[in-house]
Amino acid sequence: MSRRLNLLVFSGDYDKALAALVLANGARELDMEVTIFCAFWGLLMVRDEDKSVSGNKSFFEKVFSMFTPKGAEKLALSRMNMGGVGKGMLKKMMKDKEKPMLKDFLDGARKKGVKFYGCKLSQEIMGFKKEEFIPELEIIEVYEYLKDALESDIELFI
Repeated sequence: MSRRLNLLVFSGDYDKALAALVLANGARELDMEVTIFCAFWGLLMVRDEDKSVSGNKSFFEKVFSMFTPKGAEKLALSRMNMGGVGKGMLKKMMKDKEKPMLKDFLDGARKKGVKFYGCKLSQEIMGFKKEEFIPELEIIEVYEYLKDALESDIELFI
């Protein structure tokens, strides 16, 4: 029987998303089943940078979509962001040490079969459409997430 890791990603910060995806990729390397439940700001991590939906949205939803990051690499740091300079420094240090970027970890998790879930309530409140996310994201109700969390060996909140 395979071990299971469940991550609840609530943060839309670059460094926290990086931590979640490093854990997800590492767990898959150990043959663990991995699910990531993205709620509220965590949904920003799985927005597809190449997709945009403005039709059939309210004025506030359009404004909200316009001012929130689109694509994992657009997320800000949780600390020392300094108007984007801090994130640029972090990414430069990662590149200098030949480490993968956040997008690389996201792509790796997708290829390794990590299951991505999005909170239906969060998605509806924030005004995002299913088409704005990576294709692997399944929108689910909170009770479905809780059932998955209860069946997991490890549950982490990021």
